[in-house]
Amino acid sequence: MADEGRRWFEKRKDFTGSARTGGSDGPELFTKCPKCSATLFNEALHNNLRVCEPCGHHFRWSAVDRLSHMCAKGSIVVHDEELAPVDALGFVDSKPYTERIAASRRKTGRNDAFIAASAEVDGIDVEIGCFDFSYMGGSMGSVVGEKITRLYERAYERKVPAIVISASGGARMQEGVLSLMQMAKTCAALAKLRDEAHMPYISILTDPTTGGVAASFAMLGDLILAEPGALIGFAGPRVIRETIGEELPEGFQTSEYLLEHGLIDQIVPRHALLARIGDMLRHALGLPPRDVEARPRPRCLSEGADASGVSGAEAVEAPAS
Repeated sequence: MADEGRRWFEKRKDFTGSARTGGSDGPELFTKCPKCSATLFNEALHNNLRVCEPCGHHFRWSAVDRLSHMCAKGSIVVHDEELAPVDALGFVDSKPYTERIAASRRKTGRNDAFIAASAEVDGIDVEIGCFDFSYMGGSMGSVVGEKITRLYERAYERKVPAIVISASGGARMQEGVLSLMQMAKTCAALAKLRDEAHMPYISILTDPTTGGVAASFAMLGDLILAEPGALIGFAGPRVIRETIGEELPEGFQTSEYLLEHGLIDQIVPRHALLARIGDMLRHALGLPPRDVEARPRPRCLSEGADASGVSGAEAVEAPAS
């Protein structure tokens, strides 16, 4: 026999592999970059603000992480968290709208797809809000429109700038014309902020910003910034291609394409966004530039924010009015 005369630890045992059934109970440790195919350790990716270090690809980022990174620690006061959607139309597609609402609430732990807050950004008081794409694709229904409108109204009353970070699939079809009305409603409140309070509004476009959000307040910023490689547009590329029956230009509806055609002002990488916004707000408000050494170091959730949501020690929920 082949193993005769060998010591026990030298004897070869035949290995018979078997396929694993079911999913793993352990956490996912690695992510593959869709742009450069690099294998990224998830903890390192998280600490790098979910930006691929080899190629700079910007992964989608949660609303909680964005606000925790942008806002000064302890300054976030969340508003209107009690607002929740209702099924006014009795809408049913593959499942009732009420079931979709319940499933999204269980998944995200919040009532709808937008977080609105008062906070301090790079030493400046602002009203800031961010879409939560994990809640029904960041779609805009009546509650999202109301929260954004109230954000602009608070900025008007406090005479402070407004910032909205968009990541949305557009208007929520389950609410029909009620969701479309939010486009005009939010724009009217924004016009009052700009024309009467003379306060700046910064719109930050991330991947993706589409539909009724892109067709309204997202593209009305005094300054429109976008992350690299973000999909931005009204209808998706596939719908446009099938409608016009022609192939679209390479990179169509990306941040880079829109910048080249004058539809946005700047593309700002995630690591530079906080400092860029601070500099531009100071310029718009007529304030002196901030000393670079005095600027706080940007944070991410691993540095003390509450991963369960923008709450607790990281934020104070505003009382219901």
